[in-house]
Amino acid sequence: MDIRLADQIANTLEKLVFAGDFQDGERLDEVKLAEQFHVSRTPIREALQVLVTSGMAEQIPRRGVFIRQPGPVELMEMFETMAELESACGRLAATRMSDQDLAALGAANDRCQKAIEAADHDQYYLENESFHQIIYRGAANSFLEKQALQLQNRLKAYRRIQLRFRGRLTQSMSEHSQILSALQDGDAQRAGDILRSHVAVQGEKFHQLVASLNR
Repeated sequence: MDIRLADQIANTLEKLVFAGDFQDGERLDEVKLAEQFHVSRTPIREALQVLVTSGMAEQIPRRGVFIRQPGPVELMEMFETMAELESACGRLAATRMSDQDLAALGAANDRCQKAIEAADHDQYYLENESFHQIIYRGAANSFLEKQALQLQNRLKAYRRIQLRFRGRLTQSMSEHSQILSALQDGDAQRAGDILRSHVAVQGEKFHQLVASLNR
């Protein structure tokens, strides 16, 4: 799965934000960024729109694009909501997913495993994103799918960074296998419960995430 240049730049900018190179409220200068990445301003503009769409940045008319990071309460609320949306998708998908969707889910899970074996965090996130989107689609509820996709995109940067916590990739992969098994068995309650736990950011994991935003 190739990543277009604008997305590569957006991913790098996310990492720089988490590393403290950009602060909340700071303006992202297109000219300086084009020089920094040795590209034209076109992919920079596209990358900034990726950040705006995900909620990592805010575009203010006639002023530019500014970094925007949620506070801990807002972040926790978003993860809580995401966990419940994913749980609902899992419960519905357990009885509605087609054999074709289940096969696609298994293939996505295999690609996640290959990304782990290659120690490729970014590729794992892309395949992980696909894994979850197949479940949203499998719920066969277009409104729920749309809401889940919107919030998944809004939390993209934060879900990606928490995958870098020690041991999280292995844990995530184990949870994927449990989710896949529950969906294959048609066990709605188990699928919903595992997905809720899989997405929720609680306790030490949440403190790690907040700490990474405040370096």
